[in-house]
Amino acid sequence: MEGRALKIFSIPASPGCIIFDIDSTLYTHPEYAHEQVDAQIRRFADLRGLSHDEGRETISDFRGNYERQHGRKISLGNAMTHFGVPIAESVRWRETLVDPARFLVPDPRLRETLLSLAARFALRTVTNNPVLTARKTLEALGVADIFPGIVGLDTTGFSKPHERPFLLAAESAGVEPAKCLSVGDRYDIDIALPLELGMGGILVDSVEDVYGLPALL
Repeated sequence: MEGRALKIFSIPASPGCIIFDIDSTLYTHPEYAHEQVDAQIRRFADLRGLSHDEGRETISDFRGNYERQHGRKISLGNAMTHFGVPIAESVRWRETLVDPARFLVPDPRLRETLLSLAARFALRTVTNNPVLTARKTLEALGVADIFPGIVGLDTTGFSKPHERPFLLAAESAGVEPAKCLSVGDRYDIDIALPLELGMGGILVDSVEDVYGLPALL
């Protein structure tokens, strides 16, 4: 099945900061992307006395109903809060259950791409993973030193989509939101809210799209 193409929603006239999502944006690894979510659902099921399949069905049904009722998707972390799992607990699960180095390897092409962008723009990351997990992911990809700031789930206590992580990323870069560009692989989570905040937005399908950003910008 063909993936979707990169989609540009808006690019600031004079961008000063690019805010990257990490997972499934700075790398393409479906198995790892799935495991990050499924490991947490398995933990949830174990604590609830459910089979893993029952846990998957419970969370999937809730997220599907939420999207139908609200017209937008809900992140796993926010979905878990509806089942009594606070964000702080989600942070602990992600820190202990997720090991990026088991799946990811350094990506020289990504490093070259980000260095090219960093020469012209401030780079920040906003992720629904904790800072520790995000840093391990960036280290596994060989690009951790390029990002001076990581806004994680434990930085603000809010999971995307929420304005605070994006605004904090802009603030840390010293760039007003109108001059920020959000890049991610999920419209409802990474793009829709930044657009509401006056930022630009580019929806990518894979890291291959990220490789093309220096030429695009």
